[in-house]
Amino acid sequence: MLQWFYLHGLASGPKSRKAQLLGAFLQERGQTLHRIDFNDGGFSHLTVSRQIRQVSARIAQEERVVLIGSSLGGLTAAWVAQESLMVERLVLLAPAFGFPDCWLTAGELEEWRRLGDRLIYHYGQGRSLPLRYHFVEDARTWLPHRLTRPVPTTIIHGRQDEVIPIQSSRDYAKTRSWVELIEVDSDHALGQLHPRVWQEVIGERRQ
Repeated sequence: MLQWFYLHGLASGPKSRKAQLLGAFLQERGQTLHRIDFNDGGFSHLTVSRQIRQVSARIAQEERVVLIGSSLGGLTAAWVAQESLMVERLVLLAPAFGFPDCWLTAGELEEWRRLGDRLIYHYGQGRSLPLRYHFVEDARTWLPHRLTRPVPTTIIHGRQDEVIPIQSSRDYAKTRSWVELIEVDSDHALGQLHPRVWQEVIGERRQ
């Protein structure tokens, strides 16, 4: 049986608005959305590597998996699918390709390195929390050009995205025939999407 997993973004959580919308949308169709919490293990020492290990361990016993990843969760999903053959489809919502260098200026990143940590507003907890600079060093090792496994992929990205430039998704899709990019009039939060987009997420238009 096909299992659906949602991977939230940085400083978010499994109860985010997108997670709840997708969960309800799938529930109406008799499906369950499993939501992975990347805050387990502490936010301050979070890394992309830790997220990849967490997801890989969670889906290890499954046979057929769809990963829906938002922002940093999208980058994580892509890397899990690179190694996990049970992942048969990806849905990436404004995936964080090129993160965090596309997010902060060189000066801001240097200040983060010098201080050792940076306060990040955590939407899931409603307060700012420190994140160690090792997060940056680790994230830079997960380069999108190394993602080569042809997993059917739908990317949904807002043209007004102020965090992850849509060009990163355009570049990614341009060199991979198995990737479909859907551009929408929205920002990074993808807060107001037409129901057609959610139908695309679960593949209803293909059926």
